[in-house]
Amino acid sequence: MVMMPFYSSDEVRRFISEIRAKLADLADDIDDDSALDVIEEYVFKLQRSDSCGYRENLDLIRRLFFSLRKEMDILQPLVDDRTISEIMVNGKDDIFVERNGRISRVPLCFDTTEDLEELIRRISARVHREINELNPIVDARLSDGSRVNAVYGNIALNGPILTIRKFPEHVMTMEDLIRGGTVTEEAARLLRILVFTGYNIFICGGTSSGKTTMLNVLAQMIPSDERVVVIEDSAELQIRQIDNIVRMECRSANVQGKGSVDMAQLVRTSLRMRPDRIIIGEVRGSEVFDMINAMNTGHSGSLSTGHANSIAGMIKRLESMFMQAVDFPVEAIRSQISEGIDVIVHMSRMKNGSRMVLEISEIDRLEHGEILLNRLYECDSGRSLGRLVHREKLETMNGRVGGQADRIADDIRLLNI
Repeated sequence: MVMMPFYSSDEVRRFISEIRAKLADLADDIDDDSALDVIEEYVFKLQRSDSCGYRENLDLIRRLFFSLRKEMDILQPLVDDRTISEIMVNGKDDIFVERNGRISRVPLCFDTTEDLEELIRRISARVHREINELNPIVDARLSDGSRVNAVYGNIALNGPILTIRKFPEHVMTMEDLIRGGTVTEEAARLLRILVFTGYNIFICGGTSSGKTTMLNVLAQMIPSDERVVVIEDSAELQIRQIDNIVRMECRSANVQGKGSVDMAQLVRTSLRMRPDRIIIGEVRGSEVFDMINAMNTGHSGSLSTGHANSIAGMIKRLESMFMQAVDFPVEAIRSQISEGIDVIVHMSRMKNGSRMVLEISEIDRLEHGEILLNRLYECDSGRSLGRLVHREKLETMNGRVGGQADRIADDIRLLNI
């Protein structure tokens, strides 16, 4: 689809209004094929259709059809394209997509800034959220679960910004991650055991590093007879094997500034729901205090994610977020973190666009006020493409002494997995 120089934005708006009236006169449940027939008939009766080429008329028909019949307007073909993993709209004229880790521009544009803003408002309204000049930022989701972030034009210098993170049609499994090189079979086996036996696991990494995908995969290892409470800012996780599941989502304040429900509130109320495990999509602030408390009060096997460039950096961020919630001494905070979280998995997006687990470490103990890590697996080439190898092998290679955690080894022997 391309821009249509033969028709102005005002004319296209008028076409949409007139066709919408025609469709309303026909039936409330008219199907897409019948609607397309009406649109084609309308376009070919336009006074200037004879002077337009086939391509221009086809572009207009598609533009009108997507505007009237599809929830995503001109972005619908991109949303439907299974090869696209991310859609990035930088104002009405600049639209980019990511395919197989590569970003490219597409020949699409909105007729007006108002059309883009209207699409953003519709997306937000479907999940009962608002975006306007007073509330210019929104996180939402599409009907297929795709993650949406939008920024209104009054704070984005190049116009409204819309970013859509799509998810695969089928739910990713650990086998998919192994085949894709995200994790080795040996490390995947350990992660299965850790989840099954109830270790508290935290996944960290940068933007688009695969944290949510890994969280979703690990959640599949939870025994089906447990009660699980899932808390997310915007619902994304697909956990299908658990029957006894509670899903909760944060809510933004309305125009009057009332009615907001944040993640910390949801974590606190989840403790009264008799959960076996609590899954928190991502911790970003003071809710880390409630999350660590939950992990320390009998809800073993809980899972969560956070943004960080390394495991050590994630621990520092957790300390900082903890301090936002309560005025505790640093030593007490570190003690709570070391007792609450058992294992941290660090992921990264590589230069070729792939995602990879770079390190799996156990929080070993608190010694002299510092949290000590026991590295179980790490990439032998740092952030470049390498292999995720067992720490014991690395110790031998580098002439150092070390080993994996005794209690994890005990679980491996006990389960014989």
